[in-house]
Amino acid sequence: MNVVAYLRVSTDEQVQSGLGLEAQRAAVEQEAARRGWSVVWEVDEGVSGKLRNRPALDRALGWLRAGEAQALVVAKMDRLGRSVIQASDVLETARRQKWDLIVLDLGMDLTTPHGKAMAQMLAVFAELEREMISARTKAALGAAKARGTRLGRPRQIDPALLTRIVAMHAAGSSHRCIAAALTAERVPTPTGRARWNPGSIGGYLTSAALDPVEPTLSASEAVA
Repeated sequence: MNVVAYLRVSTDEQVQSGLGLEAQRAAVEQEAARRGWSVVWEVDEGVSGKLRNRPALDRALGWLRAGEAQALVVAKMDRLGRSVIQASDVLETARRQKWDLIVLDLGMDLTTPHGKAMAQMLAVFAELEREMISARTKAALGAAKARGTRLGRPRQIDPALLTRIVAMHAAGSSHRCIAAALTAERVPTPTGRARWNPGSIGGYLTSAALDPVEPTLSASEAVA
């Protein structure tokens, strides 16, 4: 089986000493010899696991996406990332693209029932971590709002237009439909562009919810 081995160390000291990389490489080589793997190596040197964009990991995922390798091998789970969410995202990519993930220190191998069960547990903890982050964020935003801190994107939109967008949404129009309607009517965006983006509509609606404007149009007038 062709596999791509991903190695990573975070600090310049580890890069210079080579000890972290040597230990990871030795673990992969031992397992590769035992199981008869053909290995392609991708190495991130001095790259934090907190970063989403890591050149060698991106290349490794490219090999897998192209079908040039059938599995991603790491010596330790924390080489993939410092959070459960990051590791779970790689697992979800593996499931979707139909390649295997093998984590040597955990004995996790998606080619085995035991490995699949561990992956499912990891996904559960990743969802828990997401919910905890969301709860902390909402609590922080609530505290900031209570202190009088203005939240949301700075309002750079004409109040009458913002009121119309709010009314269209209240009448049942989606962000995408509102963006399409304003674009079709050739209403320029606050930055002067011709095309409205659904994400921008969502941002203005969030801003309006956090700091409401006085209505100037009814819902029926907005969609007339």
